Amino acid sequence: MRPKKPSRSDRTPAGQLEEARLQQVLGYQLVQAEIVTRGLYEREVGEPLKLRPVEYTVLTLISENPGGSLARLARALAVTAPNITVIVDRLEARGLIARTHSEQDRRTQVLHTTRAGAELVREATERIIAAEKAELPVTQGERAMLVELLHKVACARAGR
Repeated sequence: MRPKKPSRSDRTPAGQLEEARLQQVLGYQLVQAEIVTRGLYEREVGEPLKLRPVEYTVLTLISENPGGSLARLARALAVTAPNITVIVDRLEARGLIARTHSEQDRRTQVLHTTRAGAELVREATERIIAAEKAELPVTQGERAMLVELLHKVACARAGR
């Protein structure tokens, strides 16, 4: 007797390998979904706007939290100060952010987006959200739930 052929839902997204056990592994599903979302990002934002995902993230966080420090940004992203400095240097060289001295402590630099940086964040965010809504097979309600659940999972990092 031949083994039962796996159903389409038990196969990898490309449809070639069985993955029934992996379907219950959140990390595996996140990586598979990331392949799709990264492709959308590269097509809509990365290539046309010349903005890497990490640069978009840093630029957006600076835009939404003006006056923050490099140290606070590094902590929020769980990266080292030298790594965040490299990213900030690139964004500053492109004229997307500016550093100024803090009024409370002149030794501390604070970060702000420039007009060009704020416009780029707005355009990039609009482009990626529109592409995700148009091309991902989830309803608006499912998308909202997925975003909420992924944020909940990401917040588990804070307790570690």
